[in-house]
Amino acid sequence: MARIAGVDLPKNKKVLYGLQYIYGVGPEIASSVLEKATVNPDKRVHELNDEEIAQIRAVLQSDYKVEGALRSEVQQNIKRLMDVGAYRGLRHRRGLPARGQRTRTNSRTRKGKRKTVAGKKKAPSKK
Repeated sequence: MARIAGVDLPKNKKVLYGLQYIYGVGPEIASSVLEKATVNPDKRVHELNDEEIAQIRAVLQSDYKVEGALRSEVQQNIKRLMDVGAYRGLRHRRGLPARGQRTRTNSRTRKGKRKTVAGKKKAPSKK
């Protein structure tokens, strides 16, 4: 099993798709890493030899920020927005969508489970 950047890559997937299990590596970065490391993207992960894994690891470490370093940078950016008092920081602090989505309906992922608020009682009608 190949372990790159602290992530175990799935054995039976092609290397191009296996690399995308690493946080911060998408289709574009995965293909460019394999190109720089001169590894065939159609190879399966379990078919890689130690030399190819070392080349992939070296390219990822030298050229890209992935996994822990990237996660911490993203968290620092969010914290900076909150400290500055920017609108996006306030949205993060309140746990609401930060990119302009509507909140009257939807946005349940950010807001959490529904909290039902009791409706207003009707006043007794005068007859």
